[in-house]
Amino acid sequence: MSQITLDGEWTLSSLSDLSISVPIKMPGDVHSALLGAGVIPDPYLGCNETDIQWVGEHDWLLEKQFEVESTLLESKEVDLILSMVDTVATITLNDEVVMLCSNMFRNYRCNVRPFLNAGINTLRITLKRADLEAKARAERLPFPVPWAEGNNQIPHMNTLRKTQCHSGWDWGICLMASGVYESIRLQPISNVRLNSVRTSQQWHSDGSCEVIVTLASERLTPDSDAIAECVLETPNGERISHAIALDSNKLECRFMISQPDRWWPAGYGEQPLYSLTVIVDGQRVEKRLGLRELHLDTQEDDAGSAMTFVVNGKPIMAKGANWIPLDAMPGKQTPERYRQLLEDAKAANMNMIRVWGGGMYERGVFYRLCDELGLLVWQDLMFACALYPSTPAFLKDVSQEVQEQVRRLSDHPSLALWCGDNEVIGAIGWYPESRENREKYVVNYDRLNRVLQEVVEREDPTRRFWASSPCNGELDFGDAWHDDNKGDMHFWDVWHSGKSFDAYQKVKPRFCSEFGYQSWPSLPTVKTFAAEEEWNVTSPTFEQHQKNGRGNSIITEMFTRYFRFPKDFAQMLYLSQVQQALAIKTASEYWRANKPLCRGILYWQLNDCWPVSSWSSIEYNGRWKQLHYHAKRFFAPQLAVFVEEENTLSLRFINDEHRRVAATGQVTWYDWHGEVIDTWPFETKLSEDDNQLVWHCDLDIINERKHQGFFHVVMDCEGKTATNVWFDDAYKRLPLRKSDICTEVKTHADGRIVVTLSSSVPAFFVHPEFSGEGRFSDASFTLMPCSPVTVEYIGNATADQLEAGLTVYQLAGTY
Repeated sequence: MSQITLDGEWTLSSLSDLSISVPIKMPGDVHSALLGAGVIPDPYLGCNETDIQWVGEHDWLLEKQFEVESTLLESKEVDLILSMVDTVATITLNDEVVMLCSNMFRNYRCNVRPFLNAGINTLRITLKRADLEAKARAERLPFPVPWAEGNNQIPHMNTLRKTQCHSGWDWGICLMASGVYESIRLQPISNVRLNSVRTSQQWHSDGSCEVIVTLASERLTPDSDAIAECVLETPNGERISHAIALDSNKLECRFMISQPDRWWPAGYGEQPLYSLTVIVDGQRVEKRLGLRELHLDTQEDDAGSAMTFVVNGKPIMAKGANWIPLDAMPGKQTPERYRQLLEDAKAANMNMIRVWGGGMYERGVFYRLCDELGLLVWQDLMFACALYPSTPAFLKDVSQEVQEQVRRLSDHPSLALWCGDNEVIGAIGWYPESRENREKYVVNYDRLNRVLQEVVEREDPTRRFWASSPCNGELDFGDAWHDDNKGDMHFWDVWHSGKSFDAYQKVKPRFCSEFGYQSWPSLPTVKTFAAEEEWNVTSPTFEQHQKNGRGNSIITEMFTRYFRFPKDFAQMLYLSQVQQALAIKTASEYWRANKPLCRGILYWQLNDCWPVSSWSSIEYNGRWKQLHYHAKRFFAPQLAVFVEEENTLSLRFINDEHRRVAATGQVTWYDWHGEVIDTWPFETKLSEDDNQLVWHCDLDIINERKHQGFFHVVMDCEGKTATNVWFDDAYKRLPLRKSDICTEVKTHADGRIVVTLSSSVPAFFVHPEFSGEGRFSDASFTLMPCSPVTVEYIGNATADQLEAGLTVYQLAGTY
């Protein structure tokens, strides 16, 4: 018999005097169900977060009745299979306890055949309070283990294997989510239980690849003659089939691919996928495989040590962002939203996503989409910004967790690296207990980290285990926040330490896996959570949606360094996004101009889990901030970037592709009316993976005419155009001219809606913003006179709706 899924409508009840009984859609979470039933207000609106904290302070019961046909009971065993059970739960079937869960990241499976009845059965899941369990575990520890006090609103989450940011973060709402977030299944077993299907690849010198499929099974009857059918389908539809007798508990099936279609990261090639199907005794496993070679190059060099991902023998420039959970209410984490967000990452020329260690091992759909889109995954294990226990019980639980997750995810071609944690070694210096007894807590850290390494290297020897992020290398836990010559770096001197943007140009990281700058949400997003009387950055609602204690002050103070102060609330929101984009652009362009020294740029962060002021480049509702539009340009395969070094203004062309590219164009020095001061044409050939100096000018010459204009480059690379600008001073000191920007909205015959923008004088950070849903093909750009820019609207609005809801911002219009 085939697998039975118990998804759909269940009943959610309170286990207290609340007398709540409402429907809940499973998989799902308690908060989403209560919101859907009108029991709680929208946690994301106003200051409602405070008013719904009682939800996490109660136990909850999930219940479903389902019918079992007598034929199911003919199976020797029937497994109940669960995963993503959040977090402390007791499962009963027909009033018999069949399973106890205590780790959100574990997989649970047990035979419930003895407890099933023909006809109606009742499955109950009791979800216990996570806060009380965390407190009880902390009290049992042999010594205090500091928790993430600067982020979590609820103590001791570090003792519980649960998404750490559920109890709040410096961008996250505190919602102590609970529920079951993956399908609940019954799997009948007749003769053989298929425990796992895993694959590996052996590459040969002639370019062929052997795909090895390993089956782990358990025969219920020793003399059973079960057959495993293994089918591999190539990207062009060719099917290769093997049938193997299951005469032992572990078997291999091999497929030789003489001319494999290689899988590449986005921007470097295609992502062909091979389909694998394994059928054993009615159990079916399907996987999609990408054939590729990958390793992390950390060889010592003249500057220190490399940090370069090499795919199919070619060095990769990793470009992307950090990923946090898609939504604070897991029931809202739909496949459609995963696809939209990851497609938007690829649309901004990203090729790597870092799954951050304070969230969760992501759902299967996330990794399948990354495989399809060519997004490499830097996978943190789920530890972040706190210290963690190293008791035997904790290590045993975590060891099993990591083993299961590595086995689940290691067949994905997108997965590039296993990283032990986020900033946990650094956290030893953050808390009084560990600062005063550092040796003890270093040993405590090492006990846990070694277990993680041992499990990863045993289960997946094909990938590198990286101890922590940031980390200077093997057994090197130096100051990777400031040491830029090896390993991966977290560079927070601009945001947290208050340095100006030029601090990004004082370091040359080998791989920067975290750096960021906040902005406020756009006005259309603010309207989704704040009433008009709250449209002020220090209003109660707005401050409730700013989780970084100094965030609003940092944004506002940085305004005074670079810009004239904005005149109203809407312009403050817009300017904050200009400022954020400028910060990340400054870092990313300079570090790319230092390729091959730098081989990785992952900014913090891609997404939001609720509408909030944050470091994201895409707002909670999917709206692109200005940063994301700039990322599309500064992560493009070909980039023209101005660099100031040693009293010289230089122009560098960067080509990340592994092919030669012809480049033509010119640098023009314009005045503020758009008149030409001087111009320099160029023509060159960019080699593969190139970084080429194509033009330079003495800054003394520019300073003789200081503030008289700006430099603008247009580069054409075989039909693709890249532009950039450079200014000789902070924007607040420049005589920018405000333009009356003209817009024209048209609908093409093919249904596309476009907006053409034109200006009589140079206008900067020109940003069309639609009050409804959707985005534009480009925004936050430089608009030159006599060079109108046409952008496509991507969304469901009509041309009339777009025109009525369109606002166009520009930098000179902020004051």
